[in-house]
Amino acid sequence: MAPTEDRTTVDAQGRGRAEDIDPADQWVLNPDTGEYELRLTPSAPQSAPPGPRSGAARTRGAQASAPVTTPGRAVPGPRRRRTAPEEPPPGRRGRRQPAKKRSRGKKVLMWTGGTMAFVVLGAAAAGYLYLEHLNDNIQSVADDGASTGGFQKDKAINILLIGTDKRTGAGNEGYGDSGSVGHADTTILLHVSKDRSNATALSIPRDLIVDVPDCPTTQADGTKKVIPGSTGVRFNTSLGQDDRTPSCTMRTVTELTGVTPDNFMVADFNAVKTLTSAVGGVDVCLAKDIDDPDSHLKLAAGTHTIEGEQALAFVRTRHSVGFGGDLSRIQIQQQFLSALMRKLKSNDTLTSPSKMVKLAEAGTKALTVDSRLDSIGKLKDLGLELGKLNTKNLTFTTVPVVDNPAEKVKATVVLKEQPAAEVFGMIRDDVSFTEVKQQEKKEAAAVAARLQGAKSDPSEVRVRVLNGGAPGGSASQELLYLQNEAGVTKSENAGNAPAELAKTTLEYAPDQADQARALAEILGLSGAAMKPGRSVTNSQGLPTMTLTLGKDFKGAGVKLNPQSGKAPEGVDKSTADKVQCAK
Repeated sequence: MAPTEDRTTVDAQGRGRAEDIDPADQWVLNPDTGEYELRLTPSAPQSAPPGPRSGAARTRGAQASAPVTTPGRAVPGPRRRRTAPEEPPPGRRGRRQPAKKRSRGKKVLMWTGGTMAFVVLGAAAAGYLYLEHLNDNIQSVADDGASTGGFQKDKAINILLIGTDKRTGAGNEGYGDSGSVGHADTTILLHVSKDRSNATALSIPRDLIVDVPDCPTTQADGTKKVIPGSTGVRFNTSLGQDDRTPSCTMRTVTELTGVTPDNFMVADFNAVKTLTSAVGGVDVCLAKDIDDPDSHLKLAAGTHTIEGEQALAFVRTRHSVGFGGDLSRIQIQQQFLSALMRKLKSNDTLTSPSKMVKLAEAGTKALTVDSRLDSIGKLKDLGLELGKLNTKNLTFTTVPVVDNPAEKVKATVVLKEQPAAEVFGMIRDDVSFTEVKQQEKKEAAAVAARLQGAKSDPSEVRVRVLNGGAPGGSASQELLYLQNEAGVTKSENAGNAPAELAKTTLEYAPDQADQARALAEILGLSGAAMKPGRSVTNSQGLPTMTLTLGKDFKGAGVKLNPQSGKAPEGVDKSTADKVQCAK
């Protein structure tokens, strides 16, 4: 008698009918591990079971699979098909050994286990093919060395989002400038904090006057060239103009803000239409009726669910909202993006496989990414990091600007220097615009108390300014700010400090505490920066405090220690969790 296999096989022989072979029957149970294993090696023909069989069944019966070998055990040789009845061996005439009957429970267990394994393998194969399909959807262009080299999971993330006004795609040729080369029409620098607790979406006005630096670029045909920079031009010309690529916009943002983006994403008109349709529309609110013939938006006041062409019209409208300019359009776009974020984070979207598949299709087709973000795996990793955000801690704000004073007819804007520097500094230093959580380490009560109490009028504050590690000329610049803008007229430049300091400090005598608190408020000094000590005399022989500018000095008038949760004075902000109505 041939040795018995030590593995239980769920096969056609166990069923009694070879023509009913189930895909799960290709799996065998290994008693040593308790797991099912796929039998891959084809077998030699096996004998047919007793009983009449059709021709088709005989053909299929000759294709049964081979036995699975177990190391150290004998393997039964192939059976030959019998052509005539044979005499039974001596001692076994006329008798057959009864087959051991398997319990129904074990058969069900083996069948379901094999089926599940088959389904999992099939799903994995389908998933792999779908991922390859999504990879083929992705379009990428070179970052030309303008990025940090790509986002990292253990660091703050800065993604540059660029919306172009290029009219490519079905139905878009009728919008405005149909011949546009695709300028940086809508640009947002998205900063995600290192601990993923908060994020800031900073809109950069397209009409902001900036300097575009020289841009080494890789052109569409693969050639490389350096495109000369331009001074005093609109920000939106950093893309498209003179064959500039998104890497030029990235360099311009770095020049403007001091923040080097990790990656960029570029979207055209179709992205708005397809993404909003993929999630089943987004909810927006209007405080008044809008009928804008330029953007083709016609909606009554109230809440609406918009998608496709209507969503595109919403983000393009400007003449019917606010002051009718680009800054008003930025506000309505921020409201739209907040609504889209809420929809993406909703259970209605996250629990719908069909919507998630549509999003994957729409996203990979609609976006052009940089060459360091050119696979579905990298996009997935980025999405997982962004998915950790709570919408209430995602702040939308805009670069602080004022009308260009050089123009009689106002068409462009320039930086509002002091608040803009503070905003850029908060992003560089990973300071939240929203109060995310209480500070883990608070200043000691005695230190914090230095900021509490009466404050002198700025005109009564007497201080001398020293440079203790700040860039050259900083003491003079800060002095001009104090005297001309902050009202601290009793101030003077005392030159360089005897030693460099990492942090700016203010030293004062106990009877100068009122003056110290007033100056600390003006400069944004923390209690730790205030050093009770002795008074010195100024050039007139009068008692004065000593302000020493350290290496942390960020520029004249820029607050040194911005508080988490507080935007600079005069800077508008909104968070993605709140519904706002366009006015």
